[in-house]
Amino acid sequence: MNRSFKIYVYPHRRDDPFAHAFLPLDFEPGGNYASESYFKKALMNSHFITEDPRKADLFFLPFSIARLRHDRRVGGGGIQSFIRDYISNISTKYPYWNRTGGADHFYVACHSIGRSAMAKAEEVKLNAIQIVCSSSYFLPGYVAHKDASLPQVWPRTDDPPTITTSERKKLAFFAGAINSPVREKLVKFWRNDSEIYAHFGRLKTPYADELLGSKFCLHVKGFEVNTARIADSLYYGCVPIILANYYDLPFADILNWKSFSIAVVTVDIPLLKKILRGITSDEYSSLRGNVLKLKGRTLNSIVLGIAWNAYVYMESSMEGRKFLS
Repeated sequence: MNRSFKIYVYPHRRDDPFAHAFLPLDFEPGGNYASESYFKKALMNSHFITEDPRKADLFFLPFSIARLRHDRRVGGGGIQSFIRDYISNISTKYPYWNRTGGADHFYVACHSIGRSAMAKAEEVKLNAIQIVCSSSYFLPGYVAHKDASLPQVWPRTDDPPTITTSERKKLAFFAGAINSPVREKLVKFWRNDSEIYAHFGRLKTPYADELLGSKFCLHVKGFEVNTARIADSLYYGCVPIILANYYDLPFADILNWKSFSIAVVTVDIPLLKKILRGITSDEYSSLRGNVLKLKGRTLNSIVLGIAWNAYVYMESSMEGRKFLS
């Protein structure tokens, strides 16, 4: 990655009334949308940051959708107006937004409300680079190759026990709310199966034990294409099976997803056992070996690749606009 590549972060003081939404956390992130905070912390601690905006290739809009959502002064209903006013403020105070209409600016959002948060800031929605967890080709507002996908990660601190393949007695496992047609179909076909464990509601056994005891762990589309289950699978050394059509997978330009996971189109849910049984021992060993390699890498070590890829795309896009003008 080019070490001359630089990112300018719009500054905010610690006494800013919304400092909690603009500045990186000074504690370890938690919760279902921690990826947003992890990304910001990784970025701010990287060598890509510059305090001189004249040297910047990209400009980071540091607001946190997740934290604004929980701020009583803003809330889910006020985020659209907050973002509109924020963009108006930086475009008045600084010249950088107006130079490109925001095409060299980016923001991060892991909660799905981020998709509608830009409704009153049209230039952000159309021009700025979105780095989001809910990255679906099927949904309006997400533009593959302009925007980028961020993995949803549930923070975990302790290393799980090492479980060999022979100790993983279940073929596949899923547990979660039945909040989509895809999950309904999965449970309909496999809820009473002796090899594929498809659960809804509360488990009788610890979630971690189920993941540790399974060869394959199912990531199944719910309200959105994204969940933390892929990260959970990697953490517990389980090969992820992705049942989420139109999911623009995180780090697709960096990671070879076929080397450590299997994507199954939802129409093939009735064939799931046949597909999984058809994977040879050698193929499974290769998949799981790559899972274990990925498990040893931190989010920090790969998350910045997103920003770089976004910059490369932005550069080519801007050149194309110049050519067409």
